[in-house]
Amino acid sequence: MTKINAADAMLKVIESWGVENVYGLPGGSFDSTMNALYNRRHTLNYIQVRHEEVGALAAVGEAKVSGQIGVTFGSAGPGAVHLLNGLYDAQYDHVPILALIGQVPTSNMNTSYFQEMNENPMFADVSVYNRTVMTAEQLPGVVDEAIRQAYAHQGVAVVTIPKDLGWQEIDDNYESSADLYQPLALPAAPQSQIDAALKLLLAAKRPLLYLGKGAAGVRADLIALSERLHLPILTSALGKGIVPDSYPANMGSAGRVATKPGVEVARAADTVLFLGSDMPFQAYFINPQAKYIQVDIDPTKFGRRHHVDLAIRADAKQVVAQLLAAAPQDHAETGWYRAALKNKANWEDWKASFAADAETPLRVEPVFKAINDMATPDAIFQTDVGNVTINGMRYLKVDEQQQFTTSGWYATMGYALPAAIGAKAKYPNRQVWSISGDGGFAMVMQDILTQVKYQQHIINVVLTNQSLGFIEAEQDDTQQPHSGVDLIDADYGTAAAALGAVGFEVRTLPELKAAFAAAAQATGPVVIDVKISDLRPLPVEQLVLDQETQDPAAVAAFVAKYHAESLVPFRAMLAAENA
Repeated sequence: MTKINAADAMLKVIESWGVENVYGLPGGSFDSTMNALYNRRHTLNYIQVRHEEVGALAAVGEAKVSGQIGVTFGSAGPGAVHLLNGLYDAQYDHVPILALIGQVPTSNMNTSYFQEMNENPMFADVSVYNRTVMTAEQLPGVVDEAIRQAYAHQGVAVVTIPKDLGWQEIDDNYESSADLYQPLALPAAPQSQIDAALKLLLAAKRPLLYLGKGAAGVRADLIALSERLHLPILTSALGKGIVPDSYPANMGSAGRVATKPGVEVARAADTVLFLGSDMPFQAYFINPQAKYIQVDIDPTKFGRRHHVDLAIRADAKQVVAQLLAAAPQDHAETGWYRAALKNKANWEDWKASFAADAETPLRVEPVFKAINDMATPDAIFQTDVGNVTINGMRYLKVDEQQQFTTSGWYATMGYALPAAIGAKAKYPNRQVWSISGDGGFAMVMQDILTQVKYQQHIINVVLTNQSLGFIEAEQDDTQQPHSGVDLIDADYGTAAAALGAVGFEVRTLPELKAAFAAAAQATGPVVIDVKISDLRPLPVEQLVLDQETQDPAAVAAFVAKYHAESLVPFRAMLAAENA
């Protein structure tokens, strides 16, 4: 029987599942696996990062855009600890990840040895599978099981590997289960529940279709259902791009990371078809009196966020097809639907009015116009957390085959740059963007070195406002003094150039246009540092626009502050349509 080092046998299993990239930073306890990565270098791509958190988030960024498992590693002690932030992002956003954890040799375990720690409990909360390998012969089988569990539960699988076990020779006869694995067959809904849902939707005066990640992959059916039943569409942050942003009935999102039409239709709807999401802020933004049809494959989510009139345990994608098949062809268009479309158009006109604004510091609208104009039809936008998330959700036009991801539920700053590394490693021929504020970028900017090392043509846009603006706004809302939110300025483009990237400092509209034109011609990583205004993004969650129902003085002050003169209250549009 042919012999093989156990670590090499493990990597063969990982390769059999279609994994192409592994992200991490070596440590002494991981030497046997590093040796295996060298041996397998022609069939498995090792990407060296400069911080393990970046490695974990890169694996997450790859998994989010590909739907395939991401793989990361950290050595015993500090390397393992550094992974946790990225692994929690995977847990919260339901992403399959395999984390390989180094451990001291078995002879040194339980002896208070250098960098030895009981790592298993540390990963218990974040993982769906968490095991320490006990023998060399187990290693390929344990990793095979870990990958199965990560896919089955869409979460994090952790395998801790004592250093000496990876060096030991074992028989090279392990048969991977990759070819046998089949995703769970998701159920369709009983026809009686489809009929009940359709009855509620047809009886509604103000029906709404809300999409989460569970509805991804059936864009044409979703648009057809929206048009057949005249349903405005809302999406979660994780659902951005399921339906094109340019679709007239796509209102955007509701919440604080949201759009004006999204918040307004959510609060005004009387019936909601809620597909494949668990958006946590429903209590604040969806009409509590609305009839509510919740579709999910996970029954534990029913009623968690809103009272439920009809719960359907089924695949959201199949339910959409079933509703479309049963829906009448002649359902009359409603004033509610027309008002929603007008509200979306008014919002788009308002946003576009600032696209060429040359005031300094720059507004964000010209920056996002430059991104949208340069973006390819299959561009990937990896977006950080903070005000940049608000602006990304509002201004990025995710259409055609473009993709948008962010750290949706866990909301970790420093997400975009690592996630872009993962996306570019997976799809080297697609255009990849990282879009960050100066707060998030500064947390991970050392890994511009990773982009430089692998000559990844990633366009990193940094929106520098010298503030943790999202938290600054929260402090304003609670009428407390600004505390800890001010950031000193830095020239991130210049710093990136010192690290080997192409860097730009942008303060004016002509400089912005020149930087983007040059970025399009670059072959390696680009960092465009744009000095922007610290004006708070329009707080759509607390609009003060309606002279008839709100204090006129407060309306005037709000409109002046946010240049909102052309925004029309949704109430007025509904009244004009008798809806």
